[in-house]
Amino acid sequence: MKRVNLDQSDARTLGAYDRSAAEFAKDWHEQPAPADLHAILLEYFKPGRTADIGCGSGRDTAWLQENGFSPVGYDASAGLLAEARRRYPHLQFEQAALPELDGIGKDRFANVLCETVIMHLEPEVIGPSVQRLIAILEPRGVLYLSWRVTAGASLRDGQERLYAAFDTAIVLNALCGSVILLDEERVSLSSNKTIHRIVARKAESS
Repeated sequence: MKRVNLDQSDARTLGAYDRSAAEFAKDWHEQPAPADLHAILLEYFKPGRTADIGCGSGRDTAWLQENGFSPVGYDASAGLLAEARRRYPHLQFEQAALPELDGIGKDRFANVLCETVIMHLEPEVIGPSVQRLIAILEPRGVLYLSWRVTAGASLRDGQERLYAAFDTAIVLNALCGSVILLDEERVSLSSNKTIHRIVARKAESS
């Protein structure tokens, strides 16, 4: 098995997901279905190969498959990937970590979904991570990106997961050259947490 570069992942966050993968998976799958997320994806995503970056235990990857988006799920956590493969053995899951996403070529996907992932990264690698998410899209491909909003200073929860506080301008600057189709802050119907969402279309040529 090839080695995945996890050097810039937050080690304490990754450790929390690996230690308690089954518990996190159970919680996510028992939450109400994220109907608001699904509505946005159906509006903006186009048919074609789709990357679910930070797929966790595979809930959204499975929804993408059911709705004709031909997904591949990627996550940094080996524990969460094991849960995803157990629950959805017919789907493809691979290990990859932001910001590098080693092993994923440029201009590869029609759509990229990155749902509530980047807030687990240190602020200095958020910009490069967003740039990499755009890079793996084909020209005119669509990125859905969201993160849980943390006001004030960065913090850690009881499981030691990082929730970074950062300015939205970091993300928008990284998306320079892309067309912003949606930019909103809402309370998620699934998690009941405040999240920021951006949908962006990659330029015709990069």
